[in-house]
Amino acid sequence: MSSDCFHCGQPVPVGAHYAVKIDDQTREMCCTGCQAVAQAIVENNLTDYYRFRTEISGKAEDLVPDALRQLQVYDSVELQKSFVRGTDATIREASLILEGIVCAACVWLNENHIKRLPGILEFRINYSTHRATLKWDNSIIHLSDVLKAVSEIGYHAHPFDPGRLESLQKKEKSAALRRIAIAGLGMMQVMMIAVAMYIGAVSDMDTEMRGFLRWISLVMTTPVVFYSARVFFTSAWRDLRRGRFGMDVPVSLAIGIAFSASVWATLTNGGEVYFDSVTMFTFFLLSGRYLEMAARHKAGQVAEELVRLMPATATRVRDGVQEVIPVSQLERGDYVLIKPGEVVPADGLVIDGTSSTNESLLTGESLPCQKHTGDTLVGGTVNIESPLTMQVEKVGDNTVLASIIRLLERAQAEKPELARLAEKVASRFVPIILVTATAVFAWWYQHAPDEAFWIALSVLVITCPCAFSLATPAALTAATGLLTSKGVLTTRGHALETLARINHMIFDKTGTLSYGHLEVTDFKTLGNATSSFCKHVAAGLESASEHPVARAVTKLSDNPASFTNLTAESGRGVKGIYQQKRYRIGTEAFVRELVGVALPENSGQSAHSERSEIFLGSEEGWLARIGLADELRKDAANVIQELRALGIDVTLLSGDAPALVEHVAQQLAIPHALGGQLPDGKLTYLKQQQAQGAVVAMVGDGVNDAPVLAGAQVSIAMGSGSQLAQASADMVLLSENLHQLPFAVKTARRMQVIIKQNFAWTILYNLIAIPLAASGVIAPWMAAIGMSASSLVVVLNALRLKN
Repeated sequence: MSSDCFHCGQPVPVGAHYAVKIDDQTREMCCTGCQAVAQAIVENNLTDYYRFRTEISGKAEDLVPDALRQLQVYDSVELQKSFVRGTDATIREASLILEGIVCAACVWLNENHIKRLPGILEFRINYSTHRATLKWDNSIIHLSDVLKAVSEIGYHAHPFDPGRLESLQKKEKSAALRRIAIAGLGMMQVMMIAVAMYIGAVSDMDTEMRGFLRWISLVMTTPVVFYSARVFFTSAWRDLRRGRFGMDVPVSLAIGIAFSASVWATLTNGGEVYFDSVTMFTFFLLSGRYLEMAARHKAGQVAEELVRLMPATATRVRDGVQEVIPVSQLERGDYVLIKPGEVVPADGLVIDGTSSTNESLLTGESLPCQKHTGDTLVGGTVNIESPLTMQVEKVGDNTVLASIIRLLERAQAEKPELARLAEKVASRFVPIILVTATAVFAWWYQHAPDEAFWIALSVLVITCPCAFSLATPAALTAATGLLTSKGVLTTRGHALETLARINHMIFDKTGTLSYGHLEVTDFKTLGNATSSFCKHVAAGLESASEHPVARAVTKLSDNPASFTNLTAESGRGVKGIYQQKRYRIGTEAFVRELVGVALPENSGQSAHSERSEIFLGSEEGWLARIGLADELRKDAANVIQELRALGIDVTLLSGDAPALVEHVAQQLAIPHALGGQLPDGKLTYLKQQQAQGAVVAMVGDGVNDAPVLAGAQVSIAMGSGSQLAQASADMVLLSENLHQLPFAVKTARRMQVIIKQNFAWTILYNLIAIPLAASGVIAPWMAAIGMSASSLVVVLNALRLKN
């Protein structure tokens, strides 16, 4: 006999068996569709759907409960295009906002809970901005599963949206102010009644009046505890459910125990009441949290300004017709009109017009940049003077601004060693607080029972380790924000911590100490081939390379040769096949391997030491010698002097000819210089310095610098450098202003000083506060002020970095 489907109510076909175990009972389904949905409901712990539904629906769209459907919508491929980045077919990365984060313990709980899920590759939360970076394997786990796991522990996560983040911050501030207002009103009323009761205690107030005033105080305190202080109880309960003692546990215990004892004393009309203490330290704790929150929002302001740079709309031009469309609809190859005062909506090339752009928020440079036909425009910059027509080359997550934001998110989410140490100490500090408070209560109960309760209460409140957990992230966020505003992008969390300790800085030459705008100053043929043919071949060989030398050589011919099997050998040159002949361009040694004979007489290295030379040859012989010159950056010499004044040794490593490198080193007063260095040679030198105890920072820009950048303790890539070099680097000098290098070192050192000051302050505070509280000198309301002030001092001290 057939029965009805437990899920949709339709008859189960005879012989069909689609069973799902729901609440320990096997339930029959009518089809694989109902079976799949029911199984998803069970796996996502949403079986309450079956308990509380009022009727069984036959409509397909109603068969999935809202809670599950709202999360599953984020698994849509179309929706994920707007906020998910895919590194390959299955590995995906997204930025999320987490609601409900109140302290560093919340960050620890979420990170550890999500990292245990199968398929999670990376999950980091920035406490200052409440933004998380999630990387997962979509073949193992879906985004909806992660969002559901976050909600299971009492938080709410959703894809990052700058507009929503701003509204959430406003909502957070508004809710905090309402809680403070209720606590403040309650405190004022209860304190007035408390004064009357204190006076009555030494006068002739009768028992009935004292009982009446206690009841009035209870009525005034109740909304403070159950509304204003609810945020502490919610956070503490979340932590305790996961078996962790968070920072709100001692605070909640103090408020809860004091209020409960006061209620009991009011009901029995005996003992002491602490309504004034409860309202006062709730008010002061909330006020301290609010000031800390405002400072935290300010610390993350630069990152949020970057996110909001992109405009919502753009003027697209098709067949001479202008149309205003959402930026999200722009595609590669579209033509866009950018009027004066408008923000560039994507990355592209100027195809018509002459103007200048303000790139200060991206590079930290306030001077306008001139733009002509053929120049690059970066999304997020502002057109100043005249209309420009741009052809779109990159949109969405492929733009320069999007990559900068991703790198900044990664840096702020990663935790340096000091932050991890602080979190470990803070997580173990709360149980010590509870044990200490219990011991203090026991001692005072033996010697002065009337004093024991409020003294233990003071110990619970005053020792909350919020300041200890804030010491590093507050300073790190402020420092990265400052450097970003100056055009120095920090892409790794450890970078500033290590930069503060460097004592050796290695520079590449081309594109780093020089502008990298190489020009061909001399072209000499070495065989029977014509000059035009040699230029045609040279431009074709270099057409696929990003190196500054290649950009200069490709300008030799408007019609470069079309090569096959093009292969670049880092630090040596490029080889390929054209018209069934093998050709090479690069260093003399590299080309000689193919040619097989030495250079013709009087055609070798130029006598001009300030010029680089490369050679062109084929399997039939030498073809040409190409001389290139580059201008050193005007600020390079002063920057080297500043770095040496900071106690940092400076070395110049370059693949250029030793004579040229030595000449540049003399011009810039660099004491150590090595020329003719291939990437493995640079890396060997780097390792030698590190073996001798040097903490090395490497500054470079080209593809051939990537291995050395990866090997240095701190690596800095130039903003105009290759994407590979930037991906390998810990910091990116977007502004290309070398003066920001010593500024970054000074900022990193100031950050370390401030972090140490914060740690010293928190240790000193606890060494003084705990004995005072345990000895009965500090009342509970004074303890609340002390704890809030301690956290606020740490955040305000960190914000000094922004000045």
